[in-house]
Amino acid sequence: MNIQVYNLGRDVSDSDLRRLFAVFGIVNSAEVVRDKLNGRSKGNGIIEMPVEHDAKRAIASLDQTMVDGKKISVSELR
Repeated sequence: MNIQVYNLGRDVSDSDLRRLFAVFGIVNSAEVVRDKLNGRSKGNGIIEMPVEHDAKRAIASLDQTMVDGKKISVSELR
């Protein structure tokens, strides 16, 4: 299942995202979306978790929580 995360702090890295979601299960990929011109974070990310139950638990647990001083929104990518 693919998951989208919004409102990430500018200093959150791919590995930070992976660690955050790995608590809930296997993470195939975790990527902060970056501006193609300057490489800076756009404040959102995409996570892929192969086990749907784990992904749904991660979404329910992490949505509207504070990460790096910002309240993030987490939902299934549609």
